[in-house]
Amino acid sequence: MDMNQYLEVFIEESKEHLQLCNEQLLELEKNPRDLKIVNEIFRAAHTLKGMSATMGYEDLANLTHKMENVLDAIRNNKLSVHEEMLDVVFDAVDHLEEMVMNIAAGGDGKKDVTDVVNKLLLIEKGEPLSVQSSKKEGAAALAPAAEEKSLRGIYDEFELTILEQSKEQGFSSYEITVALRDDCLLKAARVFMVFEVLEKIGEVIKTSPTAEQLEEEQFDSEFTVTFVTKEEIGEVEKRILQVSEIISVASVPLSLQDLKNGSLGQTANEQTNTEKEIPDVESGNEATGDAQSAEKKKKNSKSMNTNKTIRVNIERLDILMNLFEELVIDRGRLEQISKELDNQALHETVERMSRISGDLQSIILNMRMVPVETVFNRFPRMVRQLARDLNKKINLEIVGAETELDRTVIDEIGDPLVHLLRNALDHGIETPEVRVANGKEEEGTVILRAYHSGNHVFIEIEDDGAGINRENIVRKAISKGIITPAAASQMTNRQVYELIFASGFSTAEVISDVSGRGVGLDVVRSTIESLGGTVSIDSKEGQGSIFSIQLPLTLSIISVMLVEIQKEKYAVPLSSIIETAIVKKGDILNGHNQRVIDFRGKVVPLLDLADIFDVPVFKRDEEYVSVVIVRKGDKMAGLIVDSFIGQQEIVLKSLGDYLTSVFAISGATILGDGQVALIVDCNALIK
Repeated sequence: MDMNQYLEVFIEESKEHLQLCNEQLLELEKNPRDLKIVNEIFRAAHTLKGMSATMGYEDLANLTHKMENVLDAIRNNKLSVHEEMLDVVFDAVDHLEEMVMNIAAGGDGKKDVTDVVNKLLLIEKGEPLSVQSSKKEGAAALAPAAEEKSLRGIYDEFELTILEQSKEQGFSSYEITVALRDDCLLKAARVFMVFEVLEKIGEVIKTSPTAEQLEEEQFDSEFTVTFVTKEEIGEVEKRILQVSEIISVASVPLSLQDLKNGSLGQTANEQTNTEKEIPDVESGNEATGDAQSAEKKKKNSKSMNTNKTIRVNIERLDILMNLFEELVIDRGRLEQISKELDNQALHETVERMSRISGDLQSIILNMRMVPVETVFNRFPRMVRQLARDLNKKINLEIVGAETELDRTVIDEIGDPLVHLLRNALDHGIETPEVRVANGKEEEGTVILRAYHSGNHVFIEIEDDGAGINRENIVRKAISKGIITPAAASQMTNRQVYELIFASGFSTAEVISDVSGRGVGLDVVRSTIESLGGTVSIDSKEGQGSIFSIQLPLTLSIISVMLVEIQKEKYAVPLSSIIETAIVKKGDILNGHNQRVIDFRGKVVPLLDLADIFDVPVFKRDEEYVSVVIVRKGDKMAGLIVDSFIGQQEIVLKSLGDYLTSVFAISGATILGDGQVALIVDCNALIK
């Protein structure tokens, strides 16, 4: 069989399983006795091992197998979870990630992992990793894992009611355990086929794992269903075995009396028993709680027909987006022709086409949206390691991970966030001793937060550390020649804070792997601004800092205000505009060799776009001038133009590699009349 056709799916699913391992290992570190977490990690590792072996990546499969052995020993109470063990397993996951990335880059996935394999073997045998570790064993090892309770037979009131009613109507109840082949490639598809067979002759009441976990292939090679039917159980088993890649079916009849007592006696498969969900029961309240939760449980116990999704190659979405961008350009052209011809029928048709294409645009843009969770997921592990390197205690809280951004923005935002997080951990959070001396808890907190606001997404990194020391920043900036002492005395706190984004600026006294090389925050600002976003800082000394990033939802199709300068047309992004104004020439003042206006009590400098873009001016004798007021953070400017054309949605096109250095122009677009309009970069103008 040619396995290359499955390579892309293998890489994506491997990344998902490894991400799950990382997340659950962090949880296990907090809750070392929770065997449910161990089972989650074991399932992910077992699935990855099977996929790797099937694809022929033996090194990957072998390392995963060794890691799986340690996890299996934990869940069978042969080993207890301790710090050194977790460090080795984390190390193994890192190696696995490197091997998968190597495969994704066209490599063979081979890597020398002898060291970590030997450590895993020692752990599996219960032997110390070193002489030093054996001395720490008694103190570092956590209490033995609690015995895993059998959850088989625990049903909530809703499920018991269904089983009782089924019995009254002449149905028989069974727990059926189905085993798939270890090399089964499409486990979810086989599960779906089993459910199709069962629902033709009865009804599925409960599954273990849950329907969602089965659909996402978060199980080993076996799963169990609670099933009611009037058919002979032998006939049921026979029909299930007709599904390909099923190797065995075992069934146990259910006794309602045993169900009510919470025990069943002989079981078909002990491993599956441990994975059943325990219903949450509080004092005086059944787990079903209300009708809504009961309905949810009913849906979960049904077949795999819900939440159908397919994987789509991102290149296909890019092609679809490019085609739609051409449609947007033609739509603008049709609207222009409709106005010129003044034909009612044509006008109505174009209006309808505009509405439909607007809906299509929303769908396509939503298809490209990706939760920021895909970026945020990598940070808990990074923070854990960095906190250890810095000898600090740090708790990372993630809020709003479900917030969505365009894929093109997601691809670029990862590195800036890494820099900001490292900055918060190194410069922001103090050591435990210093925090306690200052009356704080010894564990610092960093909050990574994302949320929507209008047509933008905000990402904030907040810490409860030492804050920013104004005097330190000013002293460093003066010593590096970034500002003069006279200028420093006139600067607000926020203006001083912004100096840390200057190229080569660093307040670190000692160069280390974490900071002090003067690289990082200037790259953060330039990357975010290249995405059409902004970054700002707020800080209180002794209390902490907040770095706030504002990003556009999408970079492909944007809303702009079209303006005219002589015979040339330019587009100003609406996201940068506060408002437009008509200003009397007599109201324009001069200060420090700069034309300014009084805008709502604030002095705003004026910039003539004709001068900036070297547009030949033939006639300007009017008493009034048209001004577009734009903003970047807390700074504003007024852009002088000849006239306003109107608002429009346009397709943003790059100027290409040859025109990257054009000042204050971020791209171009094709208008409805076929003309090219340049897009003004307001951030560059204000800067």
